[in-house]
Amino acid sequence: APKDQLQPRLKTFEYAKPGDAIDRAFPHIFRVERDATAATKFRVREIPVDTALFANPWSIDDVHFLANGREVAFKYNQRGHQVLRMIALDLETGASRVIAEESFPTFVDYTNKIWHNWLDDSGELLWMSERDGWNHLYVIDVATGTVKRQLTKGEWLVRRVHGVETAHRTMDVALMGHGDSASPYDVHHARIAIDTGEVTMLTSGDGTCRVEFSPDHSALVCVRARSDMPPVYELRRSSDGAVIVELGAGDARAMITAGWRAPERFVAKGRDGTTDIWGLVFRPMNFDPTKKYPVIENIYAGPHDHHVATWFERSSRSREYAELGAIVVQIDGMGTNWRSKAFHDVCWKNLKDAGFPDRIAWIRALAARDSSIDLSRVGIFGGSAGGQNAMRAVLDHADFYRVAVADCGCHDNRMDKIWWNEQWMGWPVDESYARNSNAEDAHKLGGALMLLVGGLDQNVDPASTMQVAQKLIDAKKDFELLVIPNAGHGCAESEYGNLRRAKFLFEHLDALPR
Repeated sequence: APKDQLQPRLKTFEYAKPGDAIDRAFPHIFRVERDATAATKFRVREIPVDTALFANPWSIDDVHFLANGREVAFKYNQRGHQVLRMIALDLETGASRVIAEESFPTFVDYTNKIWHNWLDDSGELLWMSERDGWNHLYVIDVATGTVKRQLTKGEWLVRRVHGVETAHRTMDVALMGHGDSASPYDVHHARIAIDTGEVTMLTSGDGTCRVEFSPDHSALVCVRARSDMPPVYELRRSSDGAVIVELGAGDARAMITAGWRAPERFVAKGRDGTTDIWGLVFRPMNFDPTKKYPVIENIYAGPHDHHVATWFERSSRSREYAELGAIVVQIDGMGTNWRSKAFHDVCWKNLKDAGFPDRIAWIRALAARDSSIDLSRVGIFGGSAGGQNAMRAVLDHADFYRVAVADCGCHDNRMDKIWWNEQWMGWPVDESYARNSNAEDAHKLGGALMLLVGGLDQNVDPASTMQVAQKLIDAKKDFELLVIPNAGHGCAESEYGNLRRAKFLFEHLDALPR
């Protein structure tokens, strides 16, 4: 519905979906030699390349000429994302060999946990891998492809590498679940010796630390915060992490005096009875522990990240719905990222799981210690992958979730963007895609459902919402559908979309503010 003309305007863009054919690039070797007899004075000869080790690429990139002068290396990500290799290609013969390889029956997390660094002077490759069940760093012998040493080890992980200092053979890294923080999601920073794997912590304290290094990496500014604690600013020495000077700290006293309530961190056991599941609880400023409150879960279970805030931030939507008279929760269940490989693998060909067995156990554990929670009035909302999750709640768990609002959901992963869905659902497209489809399971709807979609969504195909709506109609299910014609992705975050979403949730939870 263009504002400047009556007739609709056609828009086209490229959007590949799971199973689609993709362009594939392969390396070629051309030898250019002087030839006085040729018209151009040069002769070009192509050397045949053995492609057996990289026959089905999703991508081939990060080209690097090795120090031996004879080979060129490149990173090969196989379509389906179950095999990743660093390959060396002989420029004389066209033969190829593997320097490093990752192979899993589930997936290689290529969008988050791929990193390498060449140490040409010593003939080594620094390599990131989840091969032992946690995301760690290894030193690979480039000539033989063997692991010389595992640099980091333990039930914690490397989040990112800030930089490598080749002269001193050290590297500065961000770690999760390591140090003196209580939460496995808190980030701390360390310096690691490449020759020994010795870890020198550069930050400390309960909370997540964000850092900025000086240009020569001799010092760093550390900003530490939690969801319930304002930032603390420190200047630290990067050789040993010692505090040089405290630069300042945030002060929430005025907010607290005005009635602000910090979100509460809560941890409970998941579906297996042993794994810790972490989340946040938002209560209204006028919370009365003698009253009963409905629970609303703000869900996003996309496997590419963890999603519960670890930083001191507004969390405006959760806080807004709490102020309307609910207890709002956010939870990272199994299948989300940045825990162990086993924790993450729960999502493999199983996006409909969305961590619900953990989420429900967590909410029940919260209610067991908090009599203000009314477990007969539980609602849920989410957008994009969270929209898919929210609808799934009232398909598979309507005995627990009374009402759901699903915004711009990728309700069938065959309809969504290729890179995200083949990462978690695999390739080729198989029956697991249908098994995880909200559209295929629409007949199972057991709770109140509102679907929202923007007519101009270029992230998730709006047809995905239309298809699930048609399936609901075919099954004679009662639901609401709101199309906001000129909105893009996340239309429920618009003023009108949010108003309609909140009204639907609170009406069905018997909690509409008067």
